[in-house]
Amino acid sequence: MSRQFLTDFELLILLAVLRIGEDAYGVPIAREIEATGRRTVLLGAVYAALERLQSMGLVSSTVGDPTPERGGRAKRFFRVTAKGLKAVKETQRALVAMWTNVPALKGGTA
Repeated sequence: MSRQFLTDFELLILLAVLRIGEDAYGVPIAREIEATGRRTVLLGAVYAALERLQSMGLVSSTVGDPTPERGGRAKRFFRVTAKGLKAVKETQRALVAMWTNVPALKGGTA
């Protein structure tokens, strides 16, 4: 089953990966979403979403070298693919279109 647009959490994950760049792995991705998106996230949810995004071809991953501070475990780094970047842009266009000309959002305060 193929989807055209991303869920809000998938979009936040992809945007966090794009913001972080080459050092994007689970913990910094979660921290970026919490700091910039002001949304609390569970690390397990981040990894589950990354797996889903990878299966959709929207991110790819590489495994780094094992590090002593991680008990000899390696980090898995993620990057947004061309298909993922296209999905982010399509979702942005859809959201901007939906926000445009909404009477309740014009002027005044909520």
